[in-house]
Amino acid sequence: MASPVRPPSKGPARQPSRTGSRPERQRAKTESPSVKPQARPDLKALETQVFRGPNYWSYEPCIRMLVDLGSLEHWPSNTLPGFNDALLELLPGLEEHSCSLGRPGGFVERLREGTWVGHVAEHAALELQRETGTHIPRGKTRSAGQPGHYNVIFGYGEESVGLAAGKLAVRLVNHLVQAEEGLDFLAELEGLIRLSERRAFGPSTQALIDEATGRDIPWIRLNEQSLVQLGQGKYQKRIRATMTSMTGALAVDVAGDKKLTTQLLAAAGLPVPRSEIVRSEEEAIAAAGRIGFPVVTKPIDGNHGRGVMLDLRDEQAVRGGYRKSLAEAHRPLVVVESYVTGSDFRVLVVGGHMVAVAQRVPAHVVGDGEHTVRELIEVTNADPRRGIGHEKVLTKIKVDETAVELVRKQGFELDDVPPKDAFVKLVATGNMSTGGISIDRTWEAHEENVEIAEEAARVIGLDVAGIDFLTPDISKPVRETGGAIVEVNAAPVFRMHTHPTEGDAQYVAKPVIDALFPPGSPSRIPFVSVTGSNGKTTTVRMIAHILKGMGHKVGMTSTDGIYIDERLVKRADASGPKSAQMVLQNPRVDLAVFEVARGGILREGLGYDRNDVAVVTNVTGDHLGLKEVHSIKQLAAVKRVVVEAVPRNGYAVLNADDELVADMRKHCSGSVIFFSMREDNDLVQRWVRRGGKAVVIQGQPRGEMMVIREGRRTMPIGWVHQLPATFEGRARMMVANALAAAAAAHAAGAHLHDIRAGLRSFNTSIYQAPGRLNLFDLDGVKVLIDYAHNAHGLETVGDFVERMSSSVPSWVPPGAASWQANLKMAVIATPGDRRDDDMRELGKVAARYFDDIIIREDRNPRGRKRGEAAQHILEGVQEAARSGHRVGSVEIVLDEMAAARKALSRARPGDVVVLCVDYATEVWKELEARKLQATPLMLQGPPGNGQIEPAGGDPDLIEFGVGL
Repeated sequence: MASPVRPPSKGPARQPSRTGSRPERQRAKTESPSVKPQARPDLKALETQVFRGPNYWSYEPCIRMLVDLGSLEHWPSNTLPGFNDALLELLPGLEEHSCSLGRPGGFVERLREGTWVGHVAEHAALELQRETGTHIPRGKTRSAGQPGHYNVIFGYGEESVGLAAGKLAVRLVNHLVQAEEGLDFLAELEGLIRLSERRAFGPSTQALIDEATGRDIPWIRLNEQSLVQLGQGKYQKRIRATMTSMTGALAVDVAGDKKLTTQLLAAAGLPVPRSEIVRSEEEAIAAAGRIGFPVVTKPIDGNHGRGVMLDLRDEQAVRGGYRKSLAEAHRPLVVVESYVTGSDFRVLVVGGHMVAVAQRVPAHVVGDGEHTVRELIEVTNADPRRGIGHEKVLTKIKVDETAVELVRKQGFELDDVPPKDAFVKLVATGNMSTGGISIDRTWEAHEENVEIAEEAARVIGLDVAGIDFLTPDISKPVRETGGAIVEVNAAPVFRMHTHPTEGDAQYVAKPVIDALFPPGSPSRIPFVSVTGSNGKTTTVRMIAHILKGMGHKVGMTSTDGIYIDERLVKRADASGPKSAQMVLQNPRVDLAVFEVARGGILREGLGYDRNDVAVVTNVTGDHLGLKEVHSIKQLAAVKRVVVEAVPRNGYAVLNADDELVADMRKHCSGSVIFFSMREDNDLVQRWVRRGGKAVVIQGQPRGEMMVIREGRRTMPIGWVHQLPATFEGRARMMVANALAAAAAAHAAGAHLHDIRAGLRSFNTSIYQAPGRLNLFDLDGVKVLIDYAHNAHGLETVGDFVERMSSSVPSWVPPGAASWQANLKMAVIATPGDRRDDDMRELGKVAARYFDDIIIREDRNPRGRKRGEAAQHILEGVQEAARSGHRVGSVEIVLDEMAAARKALSRARPGDVVVLCVDYATEVWKELEARKLQATPLMLQGPPGNGQIEPAGGDPDLIEFGVGL
């Protein structure tokens, strides 16, 4: 129990780390009581997070609690009087926990030698969940840096139950330190168990999910009840209890109409009782007379045995039966049918074939000569297998007026003591939902009865059907014994077959999953995940563009929004796990490309269990100081999560020019493809010589060639200067993005000609890559729109401006665009949650590349005062100016649109204006409006390779995603 959360990955094995270092554990045993503050119940959970996929802490879903031990930081468990014994008395299952010692009883040893109460809370949360029936062995506790603060990590089965278990674990620890007035632990535990029962799937749904999980079929819960998606994207199927995507609505309607069902079965020559539909008591009496007593009344559209009244032998009984059946009917119609004697059998038919047979015995008690009927019911309901409704394998028996009348018919009252071995029925029908039990009879059913049941399911048209027989003996043909089919059920419950009270369990979920996902058929769509500090969004768009050209229906998420087959369906920062889930639920998508941001990983983890291809573009010092990530190595460990989520048959695409990214190869279970801007990269050379793959740039007399290298083979992709997004190779960050995209597409199965075609048709227009190196010619002023928001990003943009202003390389075709910039101007900003030093560094970079600088701020200050972030950037510019960098002018204009307008108004023909934007479409609309004021609307051809967008572009097309 509480084994290390992350299993070892490929490469050097990750050693299981213990909770607390050896010196810390020694301190726990030897710390002098004389220097301790008084032990108080002040363990607190400062933060609680739920991770729903692979994350920084665990490969699997887990909960993180940041706890403050308070005074208990000085009180290890072995120094708290009576603490350990009281804990084990309340949660005896803790004695089985292995902890870091790797053997049962390991945690108790840790308790005895002394461990911190945060670690105790971790194990208590796991054991509390086990008390609810969920066995989760994953957990660990780690120091959070600040004295007394610890990250308590533990797995969970159901989210709300895991959260409640963590909360109760903290209360329990405090209670054992000093008794909390009003805390009834057993009552709290019972409440946790009830919460688990309410949130749990029913036995039928759980059986299907367990079978799907065993086949590596992913699933998503779609609502609070039993609607579940199995599979992803276009391969998805849905189930609700035992109804499936293949269950016909018409068949369900037919099965719900008992009279129509009887008619169809009779027309097929199957044995059914005589029946009539009635609308009043008088009609019911008349029908009973024609059919012949005894009779049965039932609602025409009832289920689970509700309102079924049996063995009605006279007019008065028929009147009472009619009223009770009518009360359970959705429509004011009641079926009167002949009463068939015999035992109740359920035949489960899946895909036209019988898979299980169970005898259903009505809810009852058996006398012992000592207890009353009421007491015997209480004893029976105390069976832990019994619950409310379908939450457990058996249902508690309900005592109502019908039960009292039935007991009275048998000669007893509830407070009478029945003789020993007396069988006292409490419900007339054998439904499990009314407290009945089941006996497996699968191998006893006569083959003729099996054929009748299978034919009944085919006649009604159900893929999963429960055929109810009444017959004295299921091992003999019903046509000989006088039995009949009394009901056909859509969405039959499985628990009587999976958990029979007597006999062998039948694995009835297997044929259902076989029908939904025949052996060999896919259930998962392939998907690519892209992370890194810079270049994520453009790389995602490039990959999606290449794969779209192959005919895929691509689902894509990015900071711009969610796109399905290149159609914008939701505009938002969609780089988190919830957006990924939206794509996986779309039935058109056959391949997904996800942008994965640091924030989403730290907030909720990944939105899936694994990715086929993981791409890491780079790791720079952005976002440091947030969410306990204070170093660039910690940031790399966060982004490494996507690499750790690569399966053995998957790929990681890693930047060989970034040491932190290249080192992630040690944590990848699958294969690795490197990409590099440097042909002479030592790592790439060694990797290729050993037979590995790499996508690199090779310098040749005619220019730079993008190639795939593998061993001795070199496969050309294309000339860099022919790729529009690279601006004849001078946008070096775009060259790097193209390398990553080519490697990812190759890993995803794209052929070389598909990669070439995709890269040659991808450009950085506002329509294909909004906010990513969008170039606009405004009356002789070159305007560049980019999302650059950190020092590294702005440096790549500045380098691009420098290269565009320099001489044209010899391999570039005549007439290629180049600039002779008179003045280089930039509007810059950075998010307010960055460190002060990062903001100053942005200012220093701006001063190196630009003559005039306008500093703005984002609309969301992210916790800072208005103007504070701009002031720090200004300090960086001023520091650079003192170091010798020439800056013509610098000023602060906080509003984004005001800053952009000021820069555009100041610019003159021949100038270059770089607008680092937060709202790219609004800025683009401003440019279009200015161009329309200066130039008449002219019809022009579509933009060519890397050319400026024509005048008259409709900015509303950008706003609503049309044509993206």
